[in-house]
Amino acid sequence: MNRSRLLQAIEIEQLLAAALPECEIAVEGGDGKYLVSATGNVFEGLNAVQRQQAIYKILNEHISSGAIHAVSMKLQTPAESSSS
Repeated sequence: MNRSRLLQAIEIEQLLAAALPECEIAVEGGDGKYLVSATGNVFEGLNAVQRQQAIYKILNEHISSGAIHAVSMKLQTPAESSSS
């Protein structure tokens, strides 16, 4: 039985930063539950579901292993960020 340890927020931030180097990324939370905030042009032209799929693609192996239990996301382009 594979029992993964829970990832720390900083580890998730590093995974996302490596995969999306052009984005500003912040991860908050712990105990398996995290809020991912990411701002970058990579999200331009993508709807909310497509944006989330881009993040899940990076984190999916850790979600499947149990190292991450839940992820909430705030994903936006720089233009959306400056207008909010």
